[in-house]
Amino acid sequence: MLIDLHTHSYPKSDDSFAAVDDLIEKAKEAKLDGICLTDHDFFWSKEEVHDLAKRHSFLVLPGCEINTDNGHVLIFGLDRYVFGLHKPDFLVDAVRQRDGAIIAAHPYRRRFLEDPGHLPEARREMLDRASGDGFFGSCDAIEGINGRGNEAQNQFSQDLGNRLEIKMTGGSDAHRVEQIGTAATLFERKITGVDDLIRELKAGRFRAEQLIHPQEASRTT
Repeated sequence: MLIDLHTHSYPKSDDSFAAVDDLIEKAKEAKLDGICLTDHDFFWSKEEVHDLAKRHSFLVLPGCEINTDNGHVLIFGLDRYVFGLHKPDFLVDAVRQRDGAIIAAHPYRRRFLEDPGHLPEARREMLDRASGDGFFGSCDAIEGINGRGNEAQNQFSQDLGNRLEIKMTGGSDAHRVEQIGTAATLFERKITGVDDLIRELKAGRFRAEQLIHPQEASRTT
């Protein structure tokens, strides 16, 4: 199953320009099998997600992108925001208590600069520093392909994932409808709900998929 694990809708994410119904319909047009709603620090209720899935006859899964002191992370398994989730240790404990899953989103951010990252020695130093971040050890995966990242940025994430020997996901990180279908995660087994998603993430039965080259899709900063 091909599922976009990383999307944003307006007004739940105030930096998005896409209505949730439009995101879902675009995902269907892009031949995806499902979509995760991961708005910034916001949790969709089970009832809202159920209604969306029923209305569109499409797999819709709830998640959230949390802004932490170590960068942004996608989490699955929690149902509400509580103060303290911005602290990595607190977040990890909260997710683990609910048997949830954690994915480090666009790990190249804050860790990779294209200038001077085009220089081999400078890039190597950045990769060394990033791989020394112990937070990644608490993640079930890192995002190896981000639909809004360029080739150099995503390559850094993939090199980091290989260095850490951690599984990698893909997601569009869509903030506009046209960004849906750029990247997703291919799961080996059928997923019908968030519990299935968490199980498969923990089992590592998935891989990141680049669907459209970053330069072919419009991107926001």
